[in-house]
Amino acid sequence: PVIMRNVLDACARHGAKLVFFDNVYMYGRVAGPMTEDTPMRPYSRKGQVRAQVAQMLLDDVAKGRVTALIARSADFYGKSPLSFASVMLFDKFAKGQAGQWMVSDQFKHSFTYVPDAGRATALLGNTSSAYNQVWHLPTDPHHLTGREFIHLAAQAFGVPPKYTVLKRWMLQMVGWFVPVVGQSMEMLYQNDADYIFDSGKFARHFDLRPTPYAQGLVEVAGLYGK
Repeated sequence: PVIMRNVLDACARHGAKLVFFDNVYMYGRVAGPMTEDTPMRPYSRKGQVRAQVAQMLLDDVAKGRVTALIARSADFYGKSPLSFASVMLFDKFAKGQAGQWMVSDQFKHSFTYVPDAGRATALLGNTSSAYNQVWHLPTDPHHLTGREFIHLAAQAFGVPPKYTVLKRWMLQMVGWFVPVVGQSMEMLYQNDADYIFDSGKFARHFDLRPTPYAQGLVEVAGLYGK
């Protein structure tokens, strides 16, 4: 919040436009697809902070202090250390090891392809009419279950679809010894139900289509030399 306050004040002082790249933590647990109109009902401490900084931006926009937009992404997939798909799946498949998944592989889980997120954020930032709104970045609308995503990834990497589903109690035990895992426990609600990200608004306004999962996963495997 302190950083956001300083950024907003600086933008107001210098007349600079702001493009804020965001995630979906502030929505909390959502029954059905997440859209730009989904109310902010955070389910975690991380979500409360995200809701606070987003509301600060929206309040300043409403007051006419700044010209800004929010670009939101689902969980990433790509060759990125910020993506749980990279750490738990791609990195392991690249080494011929069994992958891992969190809580359950039976629920649908949206992923935004990193290059799509970058291109779309740049496009929004260079489109005057896109400002003073919230946008969901383009994400393949064919929502896959964890199992389906894992099998597509294994096919792209040319390995058998071997993986372990780490249950909540297993992650909690790891969290006792690995602080970063322990701090992520409050976010596991994103893995024990469908996590569906809707980017239909972007599709209606821009001719930049999301990369299909099958194509994106082949491209990711190529980055690993597969």
